[in-house]
Amino acid sequence: MAGNSTGPIVVGVDGSLAALHAVRWAAAEAAQRHRGLRLVHATDDVSVDYPRPAPTTADLHHVLRMRGQHLLRTARDAAVEVAPGLDPQLELSHSGAAATLVGESAAASLLVLATAGLRPLGRVFAGSVSISAVAHAHCPVALIRGHVAEESPPATGPVVVGVDGSPSSEEAIGVAFEEAAWRGTALVAVHAWDDSFLAEVFEEGRWKLDREAVEEHERELLAQRLAGWQEKYPDVPVERVVVAGRPAERLLDLADHAQLMVVGSRGRGGFAGMLLGSTSQAVMSYALCPVLVARHHR
Repeated sequence: MAGNSTGPIVVGVDGSLAALHAVRWAAAEAAQRHRGLRLVHATDDVSVDYPRPAPTTADLHHVLRMRGQHLLRTARDAAVEVAPGLDPQLELSHSGAAATLVGESAAASLLVLATAGLRPLGRVFAGSVSISAVAHAHCPVALIRGHVAEESPPATGPVVVGVDGSPSSEEAIGVAFEEAAWRGTALVAVHAWDDSFLAEVFEEGRWKLDREAVEEHERELLAQRLAGWQEKYPDVPVERVVVAGRPAERLLDLADHAQLMVVGSRGRGGFAGMLLGSTSQAVMSYALCPVLVARHHR
């Protein structure tokens, strides 16, 4: 796990059942890795423009403070149930959720956030706070979703990592190997090449696309990306998956059976102004297993 290697694991607490899943997941990680645990609840500042007898700003701040303290105590109890030896730090802030979490990430080894669970109409997108925190955080960010019917996230299965050859995915490979070694599980490295563009180009140029040759080339690229890491982590079993198709779709196919998905914060086609790659955003929004976004700072 990158970030501040001695820093605490920081968890955003918002009162949802998903957030308690995130707290329990983070508590187990903190206990196993001998890290501190910091529970943070943040609300946006409030103002009141209504005449009396509407509540005053001070009244609302008092209510929000009391609610926040209650949520933090509930989260602390959930963490201690998982790891009785922990003594979580509690932080209540009124500086806004995204800004507070990004600020907390500067001294953290990992920032843990909850994402919504399943809804009747299917999976839901990651919230704006999660996306903003992932885009601007100074450390890796783990997004935790209840696996099925609000159950706890899976604790078995491989670590899956997306590899596209970008500097961001190189960072993700290193984090994924470290996580697989720490968890004593296998690593599945997925490289998906989108053949739709190549097929269109070759068709317009009246050339024949040799798919077998292209796929062999992509397998060699994946092997090259993994070679140094496999030497560093020789005890981690590695499965290489090279497929044609959109990367997000292939990663999501594997997410339901993984205990952790690792992606980079930017993709191969990203640019400086693009804070999150499209594949990362799709996996963040739809994957049921915990998703760890490795941070790449240019």
